[in-house]
Amino acid sequence: MLTLPNILTLSRILAVPLLAFFLWWPDWRLGYAIGFVLYSLIGITDYLDGYLARAQGTVSKLGQFLDPIADKIMVASVILVLTAQGFLRGPYVGDLHVIAGLIILIREIAVSGLREFLGPLKVSVPVSKLAKWKTTFQLLSLGALILGGAVHGVPCHSVAADCGTLADQWIHLVGLASLWGAAVLTVITGWDYLRVGLKHMD
Repeated sequence: MLTLPNILTLSRILAVPLLAFFLWWPDWRLGYAIGFVLYSLIGITDYLDGYLARAQGTVSKLGQFLDPIADKIMVASVILVLTAQGFLRGPYVGDLHVIAGLIILIREIAVSGLREFLGPLKVSVPVSKLAKWKTTFQLLSLGALILGGAVHGVPCHSVAADCGTLADQWIHLVGLASLWGAAVLTVITGWDYLRVGLKHMD
């Protein structure tokens, strides 16, 4: 059923390869600027499709199926591309920021599997307020990392004199800090979901 909300959801999925294209070259600041605009538009349509579906009374099974998939495809794609292009590195700890991205990806896969397991049992796993904060931190972090690529260029991975000060790449650092915030909330909310699932496992 191709209602307007479902079309918006499909547009988010179709926009992901284009977003990955603009983020593929870390030295291409214009590409990252375009990527940030596209990422922001994807975020806006994420809000609009749900709002319109509820407002118009057109919530459909197709939309309920596609919406979480669209979110996970976008998040996973951006994390993988940014990792490959060196944007999940930072001063002092280097590549360890990749662990935060890995935690988020593992949680998304685990929760998807849990929902699939609980579905036939007619057990729903409602989204908690803390999970919504996790999503907010997650979207903020990835947006900041993309914007950092547009403003600062490729992030400096050390604190050497030729890298300037940490303030010279503050947007990138905000992105990394938010990513760790999302990772912490990911662990907490993931455990909450798992506890619900364990009650229905033999």
